[in-house]
Amino acid sequence: MRARYGLWVLFIVAAISMAGCSAPPKEAIDAAKAAVDQAVTAGAGQYAAEALKAAQDAQAALDAELQAQEGKWFASYTKATELATALKAAGEKAVTEAAAGKDKAKVEATALIAEAKTLLADAQALLDKAPKGKGSAADIEVMKTDLATATTSIADAEAALSGERYLDAKAKAESVKAAAMTVKTAVETAMAAKKR
Repeated sequence: MRARYGLWVLFIVAAISMAGCSAPPKEAIDAAKAAVDQAVTAGAGQYAAEALKAAQDAQAALDAELQAQEGKWFASYTKATELATALKAAGEKAVTEAAAGKDKAKVEATALIAEAKTLLADAQALLDKAPKGKGSAADIEVMKTDLATATTSIADAEAALSGERYLDAKAKAESVKAAAMTVKTAVETAMAAKKR
């Protein structure tokens, strides 16, 4: 009887210790998910989309593994721990790449705005010298309107740059460059035609 009681105690102790080992690695999971949240906050969706996607894929793999172990009598979270470590690394990589991408976009936006301003000033100067003749007055008014709109867009681009919306600033500066180039080309073509 005593031997049987001892076996039961041993069995219960073993079951409790096995159950204790079968808990999800909460600390590792929380740290990994925090790294992904930090990547999202750092702008990885805009500046490091591939790295963020890799982190999200790693999170999906971890979630699937946790769900698979949840229904088991003797769950093993060894693989989940490995996946949590990989997820944390992917999240941290996305944070690093987002910071680098943001810095690069800032430099590019600043340069594009400077280029757009120069091109806009050149287009305005050329438009002031545009040949005026029969039928050209309406075209010149349209081009003046285009340059006025571009001037507003430059102000918007600078506001976006100040607000750390670098991709938006780049897009606005590109549109200003395109508008100024269109006006510049049109005026140069008209000037060349007049000389002939």
